[in-house]
Amino acid sequence: MARSSSKKPPEAPADPMPARIEPCVAMLVDKPPKGRDWAFEVKWDGYRLAVHIEPSRGRIITRGGYDWTDRFPAIAAEARLLGLKTAILDGEAVVLDGHGRSDFGLLQRALGRRPSLHDPREILFFAFDLLYLDGRDLRRLPLGERRRLLEPIVGAGRTGFVRLSEEVVADGDEFYRIACEHGLEGIVAKRRDKPYQSGRRLDWQKIKCVRSDSFVIVGYEPSTLPGAIGRLLLAARKGEGLVYVGGCGTGWTYQESLKLRELLDAIRTDQPAVALKRKAAVFTTPVLVAEAEYRAWTQDGKLRHPSFKGIRQRQDDAMIFAMP
Repeated sequence: MARSSSKKPPEAPADPMPARIEPCVAMLVDKPPKGRDWAFEVKWDGYRLAVHIEPSRGRIITRGGYDWTDRFPAIAAEARLLGLKTAILDGEAVVLDGHGRSDFGLLQRALGRRPSLHDPREILFFAFDLLYLDGRDLRRLPLGERRRLLEPIVGAGRTGFVRLSEEVVADGDEFYRIACEHGLEGIVAKRRDKPYQSGRRLDWQKIKCVRSDSFVIVGYEPSTLPGAIGRLLLAARKGEGLVYVGGCGTGWTYQESLKLRELLDAIRTDQPAVALKRKAAVFTTPVLVAEAEYRAWTQDGKLRHPSFKGIRQRQDDAMIFAMP
């Protein structure tokens, strides 16, 4: 008679931990989707980051794949204290205003190299997805299962630098209305039954209360005030190049304008990145990206009533607006 073996079946080999995962990016739509398969969250206005927890270190990777651990030391340090051997958390770094709303301008100032009223320790990380955990790649699991594994790790109501971006159980239209009434940027809808797929996907949708996008700064027009900026000259992508989409002259204080002009004067160029002739224009190398809110587009492809929110670096792979 054959003996029954007491040996345990071999464990499945661990999934290698990815050095970087290209994020899933929400598609902009006009209104919230309907149905029970959709989960809703607040849309955070900050920097999209992946927090990598490894046995000997913590790393923070931007959407474009750059290591910005040194810019978010408090988040990296606290992530190492979550009690995990290895993990990748997907989420957003933000600074909250006095009403608990994320504010990109405050985040940009907190990250700035110049003295600021905002301390880098005000920067929080709101985790909304778990992509890898202790040797297991979770991307093939549906969102609902990934969230079930994430929530005990971060914990609803948790304080500190690493927090949970909580799901809101509500009708999408009603949640969107309330979010806009409270001055939030918008909401995000995600399919609970779908795996994690990199790139821009309709499985994740964003609905904005105010339109805002990223545009390349190609120059500026000086202000009548000494040393300040009158208007930023902005461009969007069109094919392989850039096209001018208008000027932005509001959204900063005088002191911020002085600093912005100093920054742009350091990258002046005689070779404009767009076809534009303006007597007073000072052109700059297109390496900085402005986040701007606006109401709509004019018929000739210009921004209507844009307002400056802050600066991103192009190396962060900011999603620069692309003209159709």
